[in-house]
Amino acid sequence: MNKNDARAALEAAGLTDLVKNIDQIARNSIRMTATPGDESYLPIGATRLGGSPDLPAGTSWPEWKGLPQSFIAQIHLEELWQYDLDKLMPQSGMLWFFYDAKQETFGESPQDRGGWQVIFKPGESGDLKRTDFPDKLPAEARFKACSVKLASEITLPQDPQTDLPDLKWGDDQQKKYEDVLSKFPGPNDHAPMHHRILGNPETLQDDMRSQCQLVSNGMSDASDPKAEALLKKSNDWLLLLQIDTDEQAGMKWASSGMLYYWIKAEDLKQQKFDSSWLVLQSE
Repeated sequence: MNKNDARAALEAAGLTDLVKNIDQIARNSIRMTATPGDESYLPIGATRLGGSPDLPAGTSWPEWKGLPQSFIAQIHLEELWQYDLDKLMPQSGMLWFFYDAKQETFGESPQDRGGWQVIFKPGESGDLKRTDFPDKLPAEARFKACSVKLASEITLPQDPQTDLPDLKWGDDQQKKYEDVLSKFPGPNDHAPMHHRILGNPETLQDDMRSQCQLVSNGMSDASDPKAEALLKKSNDWLLLLQIDTDEQAGMKWASSGMLYYWIKAEDLKQQKFDSSWLVLQSE
């Protein structure tokens, strides 16, 4: 589906206010479909989930509280370019994503910073070496290597009122919207894993942008007098990467939850990936 398909689905449901604001709520994403395979056959530097990362020479494996972090994914940015319809990601280079091996980092506290790491290498992706798991990395924190198929995909938010605070929204509109979401982008698309780059997340709890805005600024209490000014910029945060629970990869986040890496739009533009914030949600 594309934005026209999303517009048509909302029009058919009679959600005219959302149709008028389609550009604010429908977001392009890059869907990743993972397939487990023999790591020795995966090219060095290719986009994939799990396995052993292909790191630049001299790169230290990230640690958290004295333990190596789990390797989650590596992204070859040149492979994304044709699917990144809004051209938000760098055109070249590599990204590597790591996360707390004990899964005790949820992104709820300012003290959680450091429980994940996003490494960015700009330019050509040469000089990479497949790096073995550190001996201290627990077996359950070592994930299976999966090749990745990429595709452009339009996404709708779980709660459009977060993007449209002036939206006139009642129970009837909510029911119609939930019906649209249940069939979007297709009726058979809700069981498979949802790994994606950019776009709207599949939110399992509350919207995460206000959480990212407060906690990344050292504040965990929304009732703090300073919170109001900060929250006005919550929608500056963009989903960078979403990783679903995926049994094929050996990845399970709490109770079948998801990992979400977030980044501010300006930080993404300036390629400041070390300014990202992570949230783990589960049902």
